[in-house]
Amino acid sequence: MSATPIPSDRANGSAIELSGVSSGYFRKAVLQDITFRISEPTVYVVLGPNGAGKTTLFRTIAGVLAPFQGGIRIFGESNETRSSREKLQYLSHIDGIPEGMRVREALRFYATIEGVGDDAVARALQLLDLEQLQDQYFGQLSQGQKKRVSVARIFLRDKQIYLLDEPTSNLDPKVAGEIRDLILRLSRDRVVLYSSHNLYEAREIGSQVIAIVGGRLSRFGRIDDIRTDRYVVGIRAMADHPALSAYRKEGDYYLAEVSGPESVPALVADLTAKGVQIREIREMENPLESLFR
Repeated sequence: MSATPIPSDRANGSAIELSGVSSGYFRKAVLQDITFRISEPTVYVVLGPNGAGKTTLFRTIAGVLAPFQGGIRIFGESNETRSSREKLQYLSHIDGIPEGMRVREALRFYATIEGVGDDAVARALQLLDLEQLQDQYFGQLSQGQKKRVSVARIFLRDKQIYLLDEPTSNLDPKVAGEIRDLILRLSRDRVVLYSSHNLYEAREIGSQVIAIVGGRLSRFGRIDDIRTDRYVVGIRAMADHPALSAYRKEGDYYLAEVSGPESVPALVADLTAKGVQIREIREMENPLESLFR
């Protein structure tokens, strides 16, 4: 994907600006008085407990929901204008593709909406390793394969702002890692808002955090500044190994308590050096619950 530098907003240099935004459904506010400004191209991870308002935030910025009060500007223009919306790519956490469409057919449909041709479809199929699935019906795919097709949509046309609502949910660790790598490449010269429930994933991909709690902005700043009292990961190995005997086992997972997500790579490296074949690493407790209490 070619690099398209983020243009400067002549007024204040911001790509996205929210001023006192309240938004929700059926006259009931979910977001309340949200104000922040984004100007630098990078990944901004939107964190918060279930029901905090992360999806509502994405829908409001994308113009799917109109705010009850306040305003949103994209490069200095209201997000209600067509030109501002054309700078945005919004990937919902819902797949939104009819079960009866074939994979290539679905991507061609979205390519037509974006005003691009079959070359863009071919590129997206290749990027997400979907070429072997292109003639299958969407309804025949596994949940992980469906998510890959949905994610492929964001690579059909180059945009300047990407709103990605849980883009790696239901994906195995390998494919999730590949998609995060693609998104990191995007963020070198674009703004990416990326929602996640996983603090380890958040630290791996993001440099900034937008924390939403109870519909209000709780934190806006560097993700490295987040500290948690307790962080427990589960290690699932291909086979039992003596090096794992130091950890308590719960089901298929050996539990390890570390200081935080930043300590996980060192733990993985240590166990791998000892001969442990790791199949999966996952958070066993949601550190966001204690973080946002």
